[in-house]
Amino acid sequence: MGKILLALSLHGRGHDISNVHQFSLQPIITNGSGDEHDGRQTPTHESNTSKSPKKMMKAIAGRFEKLFSKHDESSIKYDSSDLPTTSSDNGESTEESTFTTTFEESMETMESADEGRETPENLHGGVLIDETYVIPPKDLNHLLFAPDSQFRKDLATSQGTTDVHESPWTWESDKMSSLTRTVTYTKAATRLVKANRVTEEQNYIKANGKEFCVLVKVNTPDVPYGSTFRIELLYKITQGPHLEGDETSRIIISWGITFHQSTMMKGMIEGGAKQGLKESFDQFAGLLGQRVKPVNQLTVLDKDQTLEALRNDHQSDWELAVGYFCNFTVFSTVFMVIYAFMHIVLCEPNRIQGLEFNGLQLPDSFGEFVTCGVIFFNLERVYIMVSRFVQARLSRGNDHGVKAQGEGWVLTVALIEGNKLAPLDCSGFSDPFVVLTCNGKTRTSSVKLQTLDPQWNEILEFDAAEEPPSLLDVEVFDFDGPFGQPTSLGHAEIRFLRHTSEELADMWVPLEGKLAQSFQSKLHLRIFLDNNNGVETIKEYLTKVEKEAGKKINVKSPHRNSTFQKLFSLPPEEFLISDFSCSLKRKLPLQGRLFVSSRIIGFYANLFGHKTRFSFLWEDVEDIHVLPPSLASVGSPILVMVLHKGRGVDARHGAKSQDEEGRLHFCFHSFVSFHSANRTIMALWKTRSMNSDQKADTFEDQDGHEKTGWEQHEQDEKCLYEDVTSHLVVEDEKMTKIYSKELPFSVSTLKTFSHCLLNYKGHDRTGYTEFDVESVMEFFKGGNLEHKVMEKLSCLNYNTTNWEPVTTDSNVFERRLCYKFNRRVSSFGGDVTCTQQKSPITTDHGKGWIVAEAMSLHDVPFGDHFYVQVKYEVRDGRPGWCTCDVYVGVVWLKSCKFEERITRNIIVKFGDRVLEMFELVEREMLLAIDGFVYSDTPLNDS
Repeated sequence: MGKILLALSLHGRGHDISNVHQFSLQPIITNGSGDEHDGRQTPTHESNTSKSPKKMMKAIAGRFEKLFSKHDESSIKYDSSDLPTTSSDNGESTEESTFTTTFEESMETMESADEGRETPENLHGGVLIDETYVIPPKDLNHLLFAPDSQFRKDLATSQGTTDVHESPWTWESDKMSSLTRTVTYTKAATRLVKANRVTEEQNYIKANGKEFCVLVKVNTPDVPYGSTFRIELLYKITQGPHLEGDETSRIIISWGITFHQSTMMKGMIEGGAKQGLKESFDQFAGLLGQRVKPVNQLTVLDKDQTLEALRNDHQSDWELAVGYFCNFTVFSTVFMVIYAFMHIVLCEPNRIQGLEFNGLQLPDSFGEFVTCGVIFFNLERVYIMVSRFVQARLSRGNDHGVKAQGEGWVLTVALIEGNKLAPLDCSGFSDPFVVLTCNGKTRTSSVKLQTLDPQWNEILEFDAAEEPPSLLDVEVFDFDGPFGQPTSLGHAEIRFLRHTSEELADMWVPLEGKLAQSFQSKLHLRIFLDNNNGVETIKEYLTKVEKEAGKKINVKSPHRNSTFQKLFSLPPEEFLISDFSCSLKRKLPLQGRLFVSSRIIGFYANLFGHKTRFSFLWEDVEDIHVLPPSLASVGSPILVMVLHKGRGVDARHGAKSQDEEGRLHFCFHSFVSFHSANRTIMALWKTRSMNSDQKADTFEDQDGHEKTGWEQHEQDEKCLYEDVTSHLVVEDEKMTKIYSKELPFSVSTLKTFSHCLLNYKGHDRTGYTEFDVESVMEFFKGGNLEHKVMEKLSCLNYNTTNWEPVTTDSNVFERRLCYKFNRRVSSFGGDVTCTQQKSPITTDHGKGWIVAEAMSLHDVPFGDHFYVQVKYEVRDGRPGWCTCDVYVGVVWLKSCKFEERITRNIIVKFGDRVLEMFELVEREMLLAIDGFVYSDTPLNDS
């Protein structure tokens, strides 16, 4: 047995023998098991092995070990036959060895060779997949593109793909930073295209460990016109946000089409390619979602964890105090006060000099005078800081922590903070609060005092709704009293259909408006929309629409819902209600389909590849009316939808015209069944456009019995009223007179009015001798006059109880009232509960009444800090006249920095309110008298 000892050196002509690391080779990348695959031959190239010399030399050593192994003859035969040949320096053909590396090593080589190249933009055709998964980017890249990937095999099986052959990954010529391979397979036949052979050229253009970009060129020569175009796909895998320590990856797959030759079928080819790619990658996303958990499945869990962390993220009062008072102003003031106090203790009394006398000590120098002024100025600043801190801790949001009620769509908004709000006070700060409005319901945050960057950390929930909400209106105000018109610091409108659940879960909302845009103000919100009743909510909503439309509406199949959602890029919770074949009237009519869902109206048409697609919200529609058939509509009625001014800008291309007020008009005609389509559309529009005030006017129980507002109020809020009887004791010196007037009522007119009014209402006339006072007191009897006047004063759901004698005094009567202010009166809305007592009085001119009222305001800032006292004094004046005086006062239960501002605001607003109220009373009385005088009913003065 003999041995041969060889010494090998690899170098080129003219190079030093020590430079042995330069050589020509052709690398072939295999999978991690080290198995080799027959690959395509690529031209040899020089490679700088200094990037990975140890790996390459190890591979060469392994080749020579196989070459001289006497136990593996088959390996010798395979390797020798597979070696490429190159020309030597003297023109003779020589054999050159290849080497083998794994897929992971190739990724590391590309990472080391990465020179910070930018990530390419998405292809022009559009995005097929944009999802985030809980998996590191390296693992997702290996799952999709590693040799013999099990995911690729399963995907081929589910799509019916056969004859799959993957060549090994190889380096491109003259590049060690780009990998490429070829994949061929036979695609299954479809309804339009027979089975065809597909060739994919996959090329890595970026791989740095955190970002991976793969460009795939797809050639389908067997399909019709397949030689005229080529499909391109771009896979981009990037690093996503961290979720509780887990790495996430975002994958974006975009597509484009390149035409080598011009063809008349370009539009049809693009449409067919897009449809086929969407169907294929829907299966891709579904299979990938089974292997790796998508981030959107964690939304519900993240919501609970986020809100719980937000509830626990409140600092204690001591922590807030330490952070607020640890500043130079406080420390310098404390030091100066202690220093001055020690000086007073240590110094001896000075003798009386100058203008001083016993008991009066003045500064003896300008230095002492300035020092006293500085100390006083600092003490004032510290006092203001303490006052602001105390008021900030006392101000709490009325809606903060209130849980949503009912079953259906629940909207939860976490109001985190504001940034760069506009200053309005002379101090350079504002007192901001936020009003959220959704489906006609509002939630109000607490007021943050003297700040431009407020920290709320409050959770506001809206009661469950039957239909999913479309809009959330957000407006920031500066607090200026409960009845003042607060200055807007900015507003924003959030459309749920334009944002994914991940975007809504954590978003900064830029505010609009002159002040907000000047200071670039924005709010930090976290929004969660859930359905806590499942499919039952959808069924109940459809039942409601069926009653309005007068026809049966069935839930559409999951496939049609999915197609509808993809067509208009809608979230999964949006469900299709119905769709109609119709024509869109523009300069030229366009045949298509009109889709209606719980939140949007959408139109789609595809005419020879030219697609028309637009949609707008039901809330955007101001009016819907029908035009009679005409020659232009081919004898079909025209359904016209008019949008509010400034709405539907994205759908402008589908509008027929725009009126002088800037409202868009959309015209649809040629429905298969116009009456059926019209009933469904009108029912959906009425359901969505009905505001909360209209919905609150009528309550229906299960038996269809219509309840009054007072019955519903007693049933739902039995404990709403507060015991404010003790607050009815008023003191005139603490109240302000806001109204005083003599009302002219002639005796004959008053007798006529009293006779008609009493006979009309069925009252007994016995005891009514003073017609002037009693006619005014009719306003406080809970009849038609009172309800009509209060309704005109924008009081919603106004209800009263009957007057009942007080047990302690039979001459004193008491009743309770409840109503709600319209937004025109108070931007907060707010519920009002009152207790009234009336008692008779005797004056010099005759008799009269005093009505004392204690009013509590709910759901307004600082509403629990005070209550309002109102006193009405109605008495006889000179003959034929009645005197009315009204007093208002504010009683404070808790101290507040805004006492003076709120008191002034209430007095001014109540003064205007009472003046308008008595003007309406006079007007209604005169109208009632005129109505009876000019009627056929005979009147007499007896």
